[in-house]
Amino acid sequence: MARAEQRTYTVGRAARLGGVTIRTLHHYEQIGLLIPSDRSSTGYRLYSESDLDRLTRILYYRELGFSLEDIAALLTDSAAKAGVGGHLERQHKLLTERLHRLQAMVASIEREMEMAMTGNELTPEEKLEIFGADYDPAWESEAEQRWGSTEAWRQSQSRTKNFSKDDWRRVKAEGDSFNADLVAAFTSGAAPDSERALALAERHRSMIEQYYDCSYAMHRGLADMYLADERFTKNYEDLAPGLAQWIHDAIHANADRHPDEQGQGFA
Repeated sequence: MARAEQRTYTVGRAARLGGVTIRTLHHYEQIGLLIPSDRSSTGYRLYSESDLDRLTRILYYRELGFSLEDIAALLTDSAAKAGVGGHLERQHKLLTERLHRLQAMVASIEREMEMAMTGNELTPEEKLEIFGADYDPAWESEAEQRWGSTEAWRQSQSRTKNFSKDDWRRVKAEGDSFNADLVAAFTSGAAPDSERALALAERHRSMIEQYYDCSYAMHRGLADMYLADERFTKNYEDLAPGLAQWIHDAIHANADRHPDEQGQGFA
C-alpha cells in the first residue's frame, strides 16, 4: 500500500529532473547502479522518489570525479552503514575536501599572475620548487593574453629578464612577509585609512614597481581587480576574511593622498 501511494516518474521525467539523458538512465540500469522500482501496466519504467534520491547521490559523486564502479561501492557501503544521512555526511566531507584543494590551488594566483607578467626565464621545475605544487603554467598564458600589449608588460620583461632563482626566492619571501604584516594590521583593527594601513599600501605599490611603473591610478585599478576577480579576492580572503575589501580600501586611501601623481590607469 505504501508503495502504491508513492509518486512515480517516467524515465523521460526522471531524466529531465536529473539533468541527464534517457540513455544515461538506461545505462545506469544496465550496470545495476539505478534500477527503476516499478513498471507500468504497459511495461514502461517508473522511478520512485527514493530512486530520484539515489540518482541525486550518483550525480554528486560523478561531479566529484568518482567512476561508476566506485559510486556503486560507495552507495552500497553508505546504505549499509548509515542510510541517507550517511550519504549526506560523506558528500559534505568529500565536497569540503575538494573545496580545500581548490582553495589551495588559487591561494597563490595573485602572486603567480603578477610573476607571470614579468616574463621570467625559470624552468618549470624551478617554478614548482619556488612557488609550490599548486603552480599552474596556464596563469602565465592568461596574464600574457590580458596584459601582453601593455607598457607594464614590456617593462616587466625588461626589468626581470636577468632575475636569478635566488632573486625569485627573495621576491616570494618579500611577498610572504608582506602578507603576514598585512594580516597583522587588519586583525589588530587598524582602519584602512590609518597610517599603518597607508604604509602597507605604499609598500605594496613599491613591490609592484620591481616589475613595472605603478602609478597611483594603476594601483587603484589593481585594488579594484582584487574585488572584481573572485580568484584575487579568494587569495586575500584565505589569509583573513574581509582582508580583500580592507586592502582595496587602503590602496584607494593611499592614492587619495597623491592626487597630483595619478598617472595612467591600469589597462
